[in-house]
Amino acid sequence: MIDVWELTRLALVGLGWPLAADQYLVATAAALPDQYLVYQLISSPAEQFADNVEKQRSYRMQVTAYSRTGFTTLPDVAGAMVAAGWMPGPMRSLPYNPATRHYGLVMEFVYTS
Repeated sequence: MIDVWELTRLALVGLGWPLAADQYLVATAAALPDQYLVYQLISSPAEQFADNVEKQRSYRMQVTAYSRTGFTTLPDVAGAMVAAGWMPGPMRSLPYNPATRHYGLVMEFVYTS
């Protein structure tokens, strides 16, 4: 089985934004960075079987960018993920979070192995 978390981390780590799997955690009383990325596996259904053995599986990874200044300077997340073998999927914005003062942009990618 492929390690899709490591595949995703390696694709995104060079973009220059702080990065975390599932949730960006900070020390007590510390502030979140102005800009950061979080990725999480949304689903991983088996796609194909032969003789009752799984032969193919797809993985849907969600990458969310958070920024206090909007996304005019968003790194090329899609380009990095596509270069790592992911296919781009839907994108959507998240409502502004007044508690953290971040905007959010969700991007989904699919990898099949």
